[in-house]
Amino acid sequence: MNGSKHGRAARPLAGLLLTLSLAACSSSNTEDLQTWVEQVKSRQHAHIDPLPEFAPYETYLYQASNARDPFTPPSYSRPSQGRAVASNNGLAPDLNRAREPLESEPLDSLRMVGTLEKAGDTWALIRMSDSTIHRVQPGNYVGQNYGKIVRITESEVEVTEIVPDGLGGWMERQASLALSE
Repeated sequence: MNGSKHGRAARPLAGLLLTLSLAACSSSNTEDLQTWVEQVKSRQHAHIDPLPEFAPYETYLYQASNARDPFTPPSYSRPSQGRAVASNNGLAPDLNRAREPLESEPLDSLRMVGTLEKAGDTWALIRMSDSTIHRVQPGNYVGQNYGKIVRITESEVEVTEIVPDGLGGWMERQASLALSE
């Protein structure tokens, strides 16, 4: 019971101390803060130009009841003399053969890094972009344009590619891989 008696007497004392401390805080000197706020408010403000005025968008109504449709190619009444004809030379890549590993990358990403020769057979060493090195010889395929290796020298690999001719057919194109330093 003695502990509860002292607890009741301490409550009014704690309340009195709290009231005095709050009164002391409210009467503290804030003149320096008020001076600084007044200085900041009195500074010159930068001039900001107003936003430019934009002209309103004028719509255009395209009325082409008697004009040609701009999304279709023009048709001519007489055929032109220099008109290209689709080539039908019988050349086409063999789409049924199994693809080789070096055909997964473009020819310009492959690098010739050397040659090997054994018992009269010559192989070229070709490095892919992932640093894998493959051994190839004439008859192997490289690149994404159905390139077939036709000849290997000490300094290059000669390739014949089969590419679209732009007219619905195919044509051969010569390419090579030079020895990288």
